[in-house]
Amino acid sequence: MTKILLTGGAGFIGSHTYVALIDAGFEVVILDNFVNAREDVPERLRQITQRSVACVRADMRNTTQISDVFDTHHFDGVVHFAALKAVGESVSHPLEYFETNVTGLTNLLKVMAAKDCRNLVFSSSATIYGEPELLPIPETAARSFTSPYGMTKLIGEQLLEAMHLSDPNWHFGILRYFNPVGAHASGMIGEDPMDIPNNLMPYIAKVASGDLPELSVFGDDYDTADGTGIRDYIHVTDLAQAHVLSLQKLIEGKSHIVNIGTGQGYSVLEMVQAYRRASGKPIPFKVTDRRPGDTASCYADPQRAKDILGFSATHGLDDMCIDSWRWISSNLS
Repeated sequence: MTKILLTGGAGFIGSHTYVALIDAGFEVVILDNFVNAREDVPERLRQITQRSVACVRADMRNTTQISDVFDTHHFDGVVHFAALKAVGESVSHPLEYFETNVTGLTNLLKVMAAKDCRNLVFSSSATIYGEPELLPIPETAARSFTSPYGMTKLIGEQLLEAMHLSDPNWHFGILRYFNPVGAHASGMIGEDPMDIPNNLMPYIAKVASGDLPELSVFGDDYDTADGTGIRDYIHVTDLAQAHVLSLQKLIEGKSHIVNIGTGQGYSVLEMVQAYRRASGKPIPFKVTDRRPGDTASCYADPQRAKDILGFSATHGLDDMCIDSWRWISSNLS
């Protein structure tokens, strides 16, 4: 059986990908420091998959801890999620983002090279397109950044490209996510920020649940139909399936760089309306200043993922909101 290391595998995207990989017949070991993950995620994954969950508490900033995991297991590939991911927070704390996202990736690659494991799916981001010049955004678009977070993801991609040039035995699947949202249909795993959410849907969810009084809409003067920012939201279970397909291509020896999105952009206010429908809650909001690093519109050209991986998203915005609300309402304390 093919064995995969899932760094950050107890987090939002990682936990859903764990389920998808198990369903696809992979053997999976989770590595996570649980800074941004619930302690009970492994038990929830056990209940969903009906099998024991191998999970190691370790930190990507500690090469010895990573190496110890590889000493215990022979991995055929790695899916690398472990990173900090909030655009606004990265502006305030750039050093923390470089230490975790760049140094962590470098440490992982060092250990993988030493252990002769050269298949890696990398969690990249649409933020590497900076302020997009073309919509929908193709993979050939110029790369840049508008935040330290985006810079760390771009550096990560460039590092992987350099590794492949230095040794063609390296195979990388670079997946440029747009905006993962939603939750598993069981209602047992979903996005659960440790503090005030930095992303739109989890913030709306906390307003709907009564944990927060209102949503802050960061700017209503963008060059969009209703003045609010437009993003390409993708259901997290669709995104998880993309990782399965990416790994399968890597095992065949085929590297790739693809957008993972739907190709459909929705504004902040459209998201608010959809979540109101899903939850039956009013979701009050106020308009505030734009956030540093945000762009007006960002949505994918998803054709390359379909051509190379056979991937297409199957869930719409209402599905994403319904599954998110099921997760939130099932876990209200």
